[in-house]
Amino acid sequence: MKYKLIIDKTAEEEIIAIVHAPSSLTEQIENLVCDFSGADGLLGHKDDELRKLAFGEIECITILDRKVIAIDTEGNHYRIQDRLRDLEEILPSYFIRINKSSLANEHRIKRFDAAFSGGVDAVFLCGYREYVSRRCFSEIKRRYEGL
Repeated sequence: MKYKLIIDKTAEEEIIAIVHAPSSLTEQIENLVCDFSGADGLLGHKDDELRKLAFGEIECITILDRKVIAIDTEGNHYRIQDRLRDLEEILPSYFIRINKSSLANEHRIKRFDAAFSGGVDAVFLCGYREYVSRRCFSEIKRRYEGL
């Protein structure tokens, strides 16, 4: 397999892949290209600090006290200026809705815990827990059944 990357700021961006047959690799490449919005992170505010959060280091984006909050891999909370529905359009496909007010990075979910009340919580690698609605959980199960 050959790989060639040409960086030319004057040319129109284009990606061409020539393969013998479709595979899981070609599917991953297609998803990566289609999901790329040009952005690779979000600006987060914490106290007097302004920080760029890469998509991969965000575990969960949720609404707390009527504010959109991103939780990073360390468990730190950062205020995000965008609305949740606007973020859904620019986030990569590995961010999934887990309830009406939360989006989760599925790569950072450690496990799903069942509660006595019949609900389910997503437990993230940083230790943060967030409720998963029944409707979203059934959608997540369907997504994993296809693997």
